[in-house]
Amino acid sequence: MKVSQKTEYGLRAMVVIAQMAGETRPVPLSTVADAEGIPEQFLDQIVMRLRKAGFLRSVRGVNGGYLLTKSPEDMTVGAIVRSLEGSLAPMGCITDGSEQVEDSVCEKIRGCHTRTVWLRVMDAVNRTLDSISLADVMKDEVLLGQSVSVRR
Repeated sequence: MKVSQKTEYGLRAMVVIAQMAGETRPVPLSTVADAEGIPEQFLDQIVMRLRKAGFLRSVRGVNGGYLLTKSPEDMTVGAIVRSLEGSLAPMGCITDGSEQVEDSVCEKIRGCHTRTVWLRVMDAVNRTLDSISLADVMKDEVLLGQSVSVRR
């Protein structure tokens, strides 16, 4: 699975907004773009999706910007990523349950022995991302060059 730049930027923007504003003080889009080195036009499109998905709300005016709609502890990375990426299914023959797989996707869909592997991969990815809150991301500090171990 490869995460798109849109999702990478979206998660980074959510962290910046959470750190700078939380639920009380709007953060201007230009501040987020400058802090993360993200082109403001691209960030505007990403933030619009995050707003429509219910993670952010906008405040108009001179002191306007974006606020989280709830606390970082109540937002999962999985929900944020899925709002930007859509399904996290690694193969066309796998769904997250929100859509029907058609036989035309693959002629071997019925009785495919490897499909179970991809279902397990998708399940593991979803469970892992859903176990991480935005607050967890804000706390995690991995130094460059330091190896990262996965908790089991």
